[in-house]
Amino acid sequence: MDNRTQAPSPASLLSLVVMGLGPGGLDRVPASALSTLCDPSRRMILRTTDHPAARELAALRHVTSCDDLYLAGDDFESVYRAIASRVVDAARREPVVYATPGSPLVGERAVAMIRSLAGREGMEVKVHPAESFLDAALQVLGIDPVDGGLAVLNAHRPPSPLLLRGPTLVAALDTEAGLADFCARLTRVAADPEVAVLVDLGGPQQRVVRCRASQVDPTLAGPRTSLYVDAGPTGLAGAVEVMDRLRGECPWDRRQTHHSLVKNLLEETYELAEALAALPLDAGRQDADPPEPEPDWMAFEEVCEELGDVLLQVLFHASIASESRIFDIEDVAEGLRQKLVRRHPHVFSDVAADTAEQVKANWEQIKQREKPRPVDASVLDGVPSSMPALSRAVKIQRRAAQVGFDWSEVPPVVDKVAEELEELSASLSDRESAEAELGDLLFATVNLARHLALDPETALRRAIARFCDRFRKMEAEGPLDGLAVDQLEERWERAKLSG
Repeated sequence: MDNRTQAPSPASLLSLVVMGLGPGGLDRVPASALSTLCDPSRRMILRTTDHPAARELAALRHVTSCDDLYLAGDDFESVYRAIASRVVDAARREPVVYATPGSPLVGERAVAMIRSLAGREGMEVKVHPAESFLDAALQVLGIDPVDGGLAVLNAHRPPSPLLLRGPTLVAALDTEAGLADFCARLTRVAADPEVAVLVDLGGPQQRVVRCRASQVDPTLAGPRTSLYVDAGPTGLAGAVEVMDRLRGECPWDRRQTHHSLVKNLLEETYELAEALAALPLDAGRQDADPPEPEPDWMAFEEVCEELGDVLLQVLFHASIASESRIFDIEDVAEGLRQKLVRRHPHVFSDVAADTAEQVKANWEQIKQREKPRPVDASVLDGVPSSMPALSRAVKIQRRAAQVGFDWSEVPPVVDKVAEELEELSASLSDRESAEAELGDLLFATVNLARHLALDPETALRRAIARFCDRFRKMEAEGPLDGLAVDQLEERWERAKLSG
């Protein structure tokens, strides 16, 4: 009698097998994989039948498709969860093979969910790699992904901002709207680069359409459409690269130091402040009521340009420091990221903060723990004396308010302004006293602005802009020299009425 144990059948070895169908038809599927796909002892579940090999397989045997889940789902995540549940539920009752287009290890979110769900139940899952759309794309494009540092993006979850550092392949461009939107983003960050739209790779209808991003036909979108672009570093990555090159090749840039650039940083910051002052007071506020009107696109374009000039100064200083291996722009950004996470525990942890005031208080407490003041230090230490006087006054007053030295309501602050104005009026005959009282009046006015939740710097800038606008309207009526005071006042009133 032969006492050797009989080898179990393939179907009894594992309850759940996940396989890939490759990028084309069944002719590209290895014979060993094809035998498992056609095994009648296993229930066959396909992610979709909208694929050449899937359609051919459905013609050979009975299959269960998950296409109905795509029609019923509100978003891709819910669809993938439903697919995982269907597959694992089936595998509890009978041997199952779940098949996906391409490779189950490339761009298959549902496979990761299946493995996780099955693992929690102690169910063994065997995943067989297969030829992916990525393999087919590399063959058609003739590129080495390692040599060029190829990035692969999912159009369903595109990064924001879209940072292009080199050759990039974008998958899942399955809708016309999705393809058109991604190409529009490309034209903004890479000056309308040349792209290759890859359609139905691996099948008899395979196409590669090369054109500018702005010229891509949205009807090329489909479940097996991807896009390749090699625009070189653009956006932030491109700006860093350009800055480093300027430090190496431009005589002026090479001569600059951290100290020589300080005046440039201040000038660019003031220009940005001026551009921001032209925006509505509630611009960007998410809880604005009523909602913001249609944006002034020209004003925002000016802000965008000035932000770029300020960013240049940041990149310049980081580039200089990187030459001595002290820090680089990545260190700056990562340090900022960590600080933001630490100081927003109500977002990244379990601390409660329901109001902006609570957020600010938490920020200050965390800041104090990170950088504790010496015992003999003042709460006013650390406010730069080089700040503009109005802005420094606000910061000084906020520091004093932290320890309770502040009014709790607005009316007493208004009274204080009136009091300081009276004291100024009484001291006009003494220049030194008048200067001191004027300073007190300005300081009290800044305090009033703070209690009204207004920025005195912005308020003064806007007042100056209104004055300049009205004064130019007065000049437009004719020369001002020689006019009497009442004539000048008449022109001023007309200018005010005209807006």
